[in-house]
Amino acid sequence: MVKILDGKKLSGEIAVELTSKIAKLKIKPVLAIIQIGNNPESNSYIGRKKAYGEKIGAKVHHFALPNSISNNSLIKFIKELNERKDIHGIIVQLPIPKTLNKYEIMEAIDYKKDVDGLNSKNTNILYESPFENLDPKKIPKGLVPATAKGIVTLLKKNNIALVGKKVLVVGRSVLVGKPTALLLTAENATVTIAHKHTINLPKLAKENDIIISAAGKAGLIGKNCLRKGQVIIDVGTNAVAGPKTLEEVTKYKMVGDVDFEAAKKIVSAISPVPGGVGPMTVTSLFENLFEAYNLQK
Repeated sequence: MVKILDGKKLSGEIAVELTSKIAKLKIKPVLAIIQIGNNPESNSYIGRKKAYGEKIGAKVHHFALPNSISNNSLIKFIKELNERKDIHGIIVQLPIPKTLNKYEIMEAIDYKKDVDGLNSKNTNILYESPFENLDPKKIPKGLVPATAKGIVTLLKKNNIALVGKKVLVVGRSVLVGKPTALLLTAENATVTIAHKHTINLPKLAKENDIIISAAGKAGLIGKNCLRKGQVIIDVGTNAVAGPKTLEEVTKYKMVGDVDFEAAKKIVSAISPVPGGVGPMTVTSLFENLFEAYNLQK
């Protein structure tokens, strides 16, 4: 029988651990969420983060800034938050207006407060991490993108072996695909990254023990990509009819990249959509906040 990798349940278990840790602190960790404009989908994501933070005893400050804000003004505001001792983590809720320079904005966040793990210093630390012979005293501790961290946690907490396993990561984004591949390499897995230009994806997929799909394309991983014994992590969140606003999304069924009904008859373990990686992303964000708090001490 297929094992369902329940991210919602695991998220709840980790919440209990975080609540216990935070309860022992005299000063509670504080997360600053910067939102540009009023994107309905962003509002939903921010709402979940606020709720989780309240649940575990952390504090969340939500700064809603106008779409018209300039790049320089936003960077100035971020730098002010960097200097505040009462702020331990900072995220800029994506997406942001195209008038803003995403790279410059992520670089403006102090890497010790960068709980999204997108600052180049955190990225460089992640690149170095697989090398076991590096002196930990010379390499600072970094923060890892939350979704990638959540994927690895979901695998490890379900006792899924990674050492020596062949893993296919479908997708190469800076938020999910690339950092996930690096984290799994650090766990001594052998990782291949696939994307829309990959030739004969089904053949490649069948050769791997674990498939992690973060391509954002419903039905991409079908029966022809699967074989018995595989583990599937589905990161995709796709509205079947392709709506573009949150109000429309609520009228449609949300599915992943994987044909779940076909897969569960073949593979040994699979994460569902919703209820798999999504809850683990929020949890990992607050694990990062707790780490950031300790880094700043």
